[in-house]
Amino acid sequence: MDVAVLTYDGVFDSGLAALLDVLDGANAMREELPEPPPAWNVSTIGFRRRIRTGAGHVVETQPADTAEDADLLLVPALAERRPDALVAHVSGPDAAPVRRLVAETRERRIPVASACTGTFLLAESGVLDGRRATTSWWLAPWFRKRYPAVTLDQTRMVTTSKGVTTAGAAFGHVDLALAVVRMTSPALAELVARYLVVDERPSQAAYTISSALAQSDPTLAAFERWARTHLDEPLSIADAARALGVSERTLQRAVRRTLGTSPVRFVQDLRVERASHLLRTTDLPLEVIARKVGYEHANTLRILLRERTGETASALRGR
Repeated sequence: MDVAVLTYDGVFDSGLAALLDVLDGANAMREELPEPPPAWNVSTIGFRRRIRTGAGHVVETQPADTAEDADLLLVPALAERRPDALVAHVSGPDAAPVRRLVAETRERRIPVASACTGTFLLAESGVLDGRRATTSWWLAPWFRKRYPAVTLDQTRMVTTSKGVTTAGAAFGHVDLALAVVRMTSPALAELVARYLVVDERPSQAAYTISSALAQSDPTLAAFERWARTHLDEPLSIADAARALGVSERTLQRAVRRTLGTSPVRFVQDLRVERASHLLRTTDLPLEVIARKVGYEHANTLRILLRERTGETASALRGR
């Protein structure tokens, strides 16, 4: 497989390196398998002979038009943490060549893939319209608001939809590169992951900080503050809306618009976050912790923890 890895000014250093390192590792380890898969021929391409990464390093590239002969185009993330600045960049003139290359690549039916902030470049180019995609959990509210034609799927770390693959936050580049290897050889992907000591991370849910997401909308931020002071009580959306001075419908819409979920599920996330913290930092019995986060029965909390974090209460306590 001929893989073109696009580099551009401001590219996220670790994202670029992760893609190159995992694919290089796969090439180095493939002969360890009884039936080795074909090698990956990886080229680093760009719109100038030399580009400067987000951390200021200089990377030499091959011409971007060599992507025409590639079997896969990988687009690493942009080194930008501020949502407003990210959107301004990916939609601005400096990113126009990247958007054009991504769109033209998909027009030729060549698969494209990206992770973290790079998914905004894909969405801005239009190749994610009508598809499922994921992105960094902390950027989800801004992604959902700007790209309503894209179905944001935060239940998985890597999502593939109609020839376009996207992955989650920053070090999701490792998951993305392993997914590329897995498409050809699951056995080799597992071998590379073992050598690199990379645990399977099927979802970003365990890493999500609900309060960080809530700050993107004033109504949601107020609801989050109200909910945290009432975690040990039965949830009443009517009481919450009344306390916030809005209608129940307005509250429902604010949560759905920003997080793509319901107020009930958001409060469940807050309860899981609080329960996980208490399990890690106290010796309180699970029954007591359950009551502190609004559940009468410990088993209800036990099931919810497993569903949302992928871990048992005992495993969380062990941490």
